Amino acid sequence: MRLALYIILPIVLLSSLTDLEAAMYSFVDKDGRLHFTNVPADPRYREVPGYDALRSAAAHGRYGKFIMDAAERYRLDPELIRAIIKVESSFNPYAVSEKGAMGLMQLMPETAKEMEVETPFEAKENIMGGSRYLRKMLNLFDGDLRLGLAAYNAGPNKVMENGAIPKIPETEQYVKKVMQEYDRIRVNALARQ
Repeated sequence: MRLALYIILPIVLLSSLTDLEAAMYSFVDKDGRLHFTNVPADPRYREVPGYDALRSAAAHGRYGKFIMDAAERYRLDPELIRAIIKVESSFNPYAVSEKGAMGLMQLMPETAKEMEVETPFEAKENIMGGSRYLRKMLNLFDGDLRLGLAAYNAGPNKVMENGAIPKIPETEQYVKKVMQEYDRIRVNALARQ
């Protein structure tokens, strides 16, 4: 029991402190001490299996109320919002893309302004703004989820020009990833029932 506490407690504590990292690594030294890091400098470190899932579960709990509120307000499936957040930022509220998209739902500055998001790194505001924008894209494309996701990623003009998901590799991959994550989350939710 005591050994289990030494193993589980650091993982739980570190999971709450490492929002910016995607993996956790550990090793046991010759004296039997367990070491953890998010930046493995020693070759003895091995990735902690299931850590990303643990972190993701903690993030779901942390942002769950905001996601549920946004889902209700904008008539969206909360699991879809979770899937987008996972793909966009991996639940990192401080994520910034190379193109300048910000926060959990990766809002571009113009989109954030249009959706009245004043503080894009504040989780509740970002989720509300991203969900509002997603609802706008879905309405624009008559509820077609794939086209709505493509518009969320590439902008509505690109989707309208093509009348389909634009032949932009990033956008094609984005739609595929979100749909896969959405399916995975829904299957897991059903399995828990």
